[in-house]
Amino acid sequence: MVKQTLTKEYILQLLSVIPDPEIPVVSIYEMGMLRDAIVQDNGCEIILTPTYTGCPAMGIIEQDIKMTLQAHGISPVTVRLVYNPAWTTDWMTDIAKEKLRRYGIAPPLHSSCTLDTFAHNIVACPHCLSEDTVLVSRFGSTACKALYQCNDCREPFEYFKCH
Repeated sequence: MVKQTLTKEYILQLLSVIPDPEIPVVSIYEMGMLRDAIVQDNGCEIILTPTYTGCPAMGIIEQDIKMTLQAHGISPVTVRLVYNPAWTTDWMTDIAKEKLRRYGIAPPLHSSCTLDTFAHNIVACPHCLSEDTVLVSRFGSTACKALYQCNDCREPFEYFKCH
């Protein structure tokens, strides 16, 4: 039997379908958290950057990575969390932003916001696209989201904050 040579591209392809546990319509690749795969003599090291320091989903993501790679005969697998540079919405793919909108979460307006998003920007409703919305809370179900409500369709929605 011929053993397949592991490549970074192959490993990243396998991992590109792992969903974000908090927003399952987007993958960790689309969110920009999957930073690198380093092929080693036996196995590999995966480099991840959480969207927020202390993100509670990282344990699940690490477990999903190890299970996915081990199911394809890749072992041992180590996962290293890297915080510098800090994750930024610059790393999100346009596909991820559209998937968020269709899921009912307003995607970040800008990449790496330097302005106070809540004071200077209009967040469009992901349901009806109205710009007549109001901030309800700077924090939604997770630290990376804020809670808004649309004044036209009256639906509440979350906004994925830029940073």
